[in-house]
Amino acid sequence: MTDNNLKQFAKTRDVKLGHFIVEFATPGIGHIVKAAGGDFVLFDMEHSGFGYETIKSGIRYFEAAGVSTIVRVPSKEYHHIARAADMGAEGIMLPMVNNAAEARAIVDCMKYFPEGKRGVALGVAHDNYRAGPVAEKLAGANKRTTFFCQIETEEGAAKADEIAAIDGVDCLWVGHFDLSVSLGIPAQFDHPKFLKAIEQTINGARKHNKSLGRLVQSTDTGIDLYKQGFDFCCYSGDAWVLRDALAAAFKTLREGCKS
Repeated sequence: MTDNNLKQFAKTRDVKLGHFIVEFATPGIGHIVKAAGGDFVLFDMEHSGFGYETIKSGIRYFEAAGVSTIVRVPSKEYHHIARAADMGAEGIMLPMVNNAAEARAIVDCMKYFPEGKRGVALGVAHDNYRAGPVAEKLAGANKRTTFFCQIETEEGAAKADEIAAIDGVDCLWVGHFDLSVSLGIPAQFDHPKFLKAIEQTINGARKHNKSLGRLVQSTDTGIDLYKQGFDFCCYSGDAWVLRDALAAAFKTLREGCKS
């Protein structure tokens, strides 16, 4: 594949707007996100129940619409990471990365020689089933594949500096709920311990010129976080947007029909 949109996105601090896909892996979903003005999607395997067959189809839906796709794989196991890359995931997100050694091991799973240890599979989905010089294929895949490293533990936040220093880490992505739980303060996002962890993560990303990302549930939160340095803004999820829009409409209709 020739597109490197996520890699280019990660090199700028302009805002990138995306959406969390946890339920609706339907053929039209890519075009719906594109029509709404989205730049990327975060396609979840950790909590959604999506399997690899669904992910493989979903990636193609988003490619057809020109929307960049980050796949959050369910674990740090090699086969989870490399299979997502083989299926054409432009971006790969890993949950609960705690230190530089874990980040380095993930890069090894994602990248081909000489940048990593990923097993070679060519002429498959990630290179659009095309033939070509092997060296060029390996280099192209390494250039394209983008690593979104989740900071969602106390250790990960404390070691954000060393994680961001790893070549191959493109973005530190805060998992705010899990981070608050790891700190012993579930959902207390104004707590000094949580704010300190966020500061550590921001400082690590800034020091090494890496992007910052987060899921946000409101537009006001997204704007505030962008001002703090979070340039990847993943707004809500498909199931929640539908639920909330329906709830608001149903409430209005019920109240209006009573009058």
